Amino acid sequence: MSHPVAEEHEYEPVPGLPGRLPEGERIVWQGRPEGQIFARHVMKTRWLVGYFAILMIWAVAAALYDGRSIGSIVFSVSVLGLLGAAMIGLCELYAWGVKKTTLYTITNRRIVMRIGAALSVTLNIPFAQIAAVNRTDSENGSGTLTVQLLNDQRFSWLVLWPHVRPWRFAQPEPALRCIPDIDAATEALLTELAAFSPAGSAMRSNAPAADRMPISDTAHPELAAG
Repeated sequence: MSHPVAEEHEYEPVPGLPGRLPEGERIVWQGRPEGQIFARHVMKTRWLVGYFAILMIWAVAAALYDGRSIGSIVFSVSVLGLLGAAMIGLCELYAWGVKKTTLYTITNRRIVMRIGAALSVTLNIPFAQIAAVNRTDSENGSGTLTVQLLNDQRFSWLVLWPHVRPWRFAQPEPALRCIPDIDAATEALLTELAAFSPAGSAMRSNAPAADRMPISDTAHPELAAG
């Protein structure tokens, strides 16, 4: 690639979209993951801190039991501390990269997810193929929206990761991860879903004001690599 990742998306005709919107379609919301929240909840940096803290405590206790010198104990703990710091730093760096390269878009007809810190991929999900939307709240008004597709629509879990609901390997669910203002995203999506298909009751969400709406088209979601 002749250009750095930061310049890759400068060629998008519309930020976050692989092409210009067709007539009658409009963007109602755009957002991206919050890096620090992504690091804590997706990369599990807090768990890593706890894990290496336990390792260091165990190393000290084992060394004292074996009668090792203070210098040896300090060296062992320092090595573990450096390894832990390096791993957590890599997770934080990856979270920063995800924030910079990801853009979620909600229009009045579909959800578009431009994802991929190394290889950019654009995931297009027409409203007609959404079976359910689920919301998970995090700290400081942030949260995640996961999209359950109709049974005949599937995407690769590995291609979607980390923008996918955890532990759903058989039927991966695309996820808008760690959105800073989850209320705004939820309201925008449910409002447009209701306007798109107002008569039925197939949609569900655990958001406070969730409505149920039907799915009634056969358009297929698209996965485009860029």
